[in-house]
Amino acid sequence: MLSDFLQSAFVTLLVTLDPPGLAPIFIALTLGMTPKEKHQVAIRAAIIAFAILLIFALGGSALMNALGISLPAFRIAGGLLLFYTAFQMVFAERGQRKKELATDAVTIDHIENLAAFPLAIPLMSGPGSITAVILLAGKASGNWQAQTSLVLVILLVILLCYLTFLLSERVARLFGTTGTLVLGRMLGVVLAALAAQFVIDGVRAITG
Repeated sequence: MLSDFLQSAFVTLLVTLDPPGLAPIFIALTLGMTPKEKHQVAIRAAIIAFAILLIFALGGSALMNALGISLPAFRIAGGLLLFYTAFQMVFAERGQRKKELATDAVTIDHIENLAAFPLAIPLMSGPGSITAVILLAGKASGNWQAQTSLVLVILLVILLCYLTFLLSERVARLFGTTGTLVLGRMLGVVLAALAAQFVIDGVRAITG
């Protein structure tokens, strides 16, 4: 029974977080940073995302109810914030920032902010993964072995995301500067579509 829960939890979170899908977005967001700075962004994002998912695994439903926040509302808010980042990636605002990053030192504040949003929230610990964690925690309720296993599964999937971020540097070298810029614009459109889907799902849940 525990093995079935572990398998279900791992597959669910792996699909929800989608580490391979995060790699090209990480490349686009950290363009112009040094390998050391990219590593700082990756590890901060992983720590923040793990902390958020851990909180929701241990008491997500109670926390959301206490704050009076519904998951549909969380989806809509996350989608709108994510759309803003996508807009920057596609249009001149993002391009100008990337040029500045290529010539100027990246500040600690910028690294911390980028790691928190949009990487940790809502890409890694977004509405989908939070919902999945809350549902899995509900299944594990009353079973300390299952609850402990869920925490370990969350940690494992976050580590996979972190390793994916580190390997993205090799992908960036493969594409080159021009290829990475083109990829960043394309991913901006994809990110905008993902953001719109978050909003649509939230509205459907409210109206349905």
